[in-house]
Amino acid sequence: MKILTRQSILPHRLTLISSISFGVLRKLGPRRWFSAHSEEPELKELMEYMDSLKNYEKVGVPKGAGTDSDDGFDLGRMRRLMERLGNPQSQFKAVHIAGTKGKGSTAAFLSNILRAEGYSVGCYSSPHIQTIRERISLGRFGEPVSAKTLNCLFLQIKKILDQAIEHENGRISHFEIFTAMAFTLFARENVDIAVIEAGLGGARDATNIISSSGLAASVITTIGEEHLAALGGSLESIAMAKSGIIKHGCPLVLGGPFLPHIECILRDKALSMSSPVVSASDAGNQSTIKGISRINGRPYQSCDLVMQIQRDFKLFLELLDVKLCMLGSHQLQNAATATCAALCLRNLGWRISDGSIRAGLERTFLLGRSQILTSKETEALGLHGTTVLLDGAHTKESANALVKTIKMTFGEAPLALVVAMASDKDHVGFAREFLSGGELEVVLLTEADIAGGKSRTTSASLLRDCWIQASKELGIDIVHDDTTKSREVFNNLVVCSASKLENGTILATESSLMASLKATNQILRERTGNQSGIIVVTGSLHIVSMVLAALSG
Repeated sequence: MKILTRQSILPHRLTLISSISFGVLRKLGPRRWFSAHSEEPELKELMEYMDSLKNYEKVGVPKGAGTDSDDGFDLGRMRRLMERLGNPQSQFKAVHIAGTKGKGSTAAFLSNILRAEGYSVGCYSSPHIQTIRERISLGRFGEPVSAKTLNCLFLQIKKILDQAIEHENGRISHFEIFTAMAFTLFARENVDIAVIEAGLGGARDATNIISSSGLAASVITTIGEEHLAALGGSLESIAMAKSGIIKHGCPLVLGGPFLPHIECILRDKALSMSSPVVSASDAGNQSTIKGISRINGRPYQSCDLVMQIQRDFKLFLELLDVKLCMLGSHQLQNAATATCAALCLRNLGWRISDGSIRAGLERTFLLGRSQILTSKETEALGLHGTTVLLDGAHTKESANALVKTIKMTFGEAPLALVVAMASDKDHVGFAREFLSGGELEVVLLTEADIAGGKSRTTSASLLRDCWIQASKELGIDIVHDDTTKSREVFNNLVVCSASKLENGTILATESSLMASLKATNQILRERTGNQSGIIVVTGSLHIVSMVLAALSG
């Protein structure tokens, strides 16, 4: 097998298996899907109601839907719905967070900082992993809203929702209804402050009904090339869409780092709105990871955060040896962004101590973000002796961040991937980041329902083609099932074990998640002589959800 090399590319080889059918994998047993975690019986009526609505997470977002244009979502429809409910969004202060990546983690960090200070916090985020209740948390402890509370609210306002849907000719979406329910709960529970994660873009997002009088601060974490068609087709149009959450006179917190001309777009919008700007990426801010340690078998990264902001606001904070359970330099940046937001709130008169900032950062943990399963959990999956990491990375930027996190946490340990992705993602770019990032023993390409449906599911075979394309772009020679040479190899593989394969990455497809996990583990162990390896499940939060559902089932 010829190996093509480039100076910047690792010269490893990629062996493609068209499907898992050879000897080492024949004893896997029956294949079956694990569906997404079932909702509680108490929520049956609500979930049936929600399932009857248009769900763009399931079917995909129309072109231009997130832009502030004639093609954009009708924010007037959301305002009319909220008027019917008494405009609950006007009854609490809010921090509004938008961004391509990092907004969910930043929302979690900031919410926990505020809770550590003793505030009653409402947090709204999406998507969820196991239950829709995760999207709404209430109070001082950050627990998901209870099924009872959510169901009671639904029954109380159902007639209003029915009237609104009829008045709008059925156009009100799943996300709009649930956003309205979240804001209504925050008002009824009299939260001190709400942390609101935008769904798509910013300007035309259903969450963007918060007025300047109700907004404590807006936050924009990052700008990247996700949802390009829905947000106008360019980084510049994406930046404009997300800048729509900036309100007159309200501070803007920037995460970043951004490309210079993208940051100019955001700052120019803030200037036009007379909004002071605080940036987590300013030169005076120094955030560093000092090392990885473990508590009770779980890793954490020890970090120093030094924030020294001179522009618009003068803010200072020094926190040393902060123990972050959220791993990776990207999570440190999210923590820094949340810290800047907390300092901004403190400058506006909110009581937030340095100790609360530390406590909030250290207690933050989210499912599916560099989540390492316990040994008991891996054994329950039948993956004895293997470390399993779950991460919902699904863009080339998040793939790059994940590659760096894996290297930092596990060094040169043998690595395998199990990947499933939605259809509207950059599959080739995602594959390229992993293939150029280091040696991979196995890549298993599988399938996952997206938001409970198959309309956005990418077939394992299509993913395979994308990984082949990425490897060709990187100059890595591939044996695949479209050539005579590859067919000879595949015939030989039927009677051989994975340990006898040539060195290089094994690329295979398998539609069953559990079969993929077991196959990956078996190949990994055979190829490494039972050396302890790492299996990373990634490509979508929906495949993460399926793994966690398997553990709960």
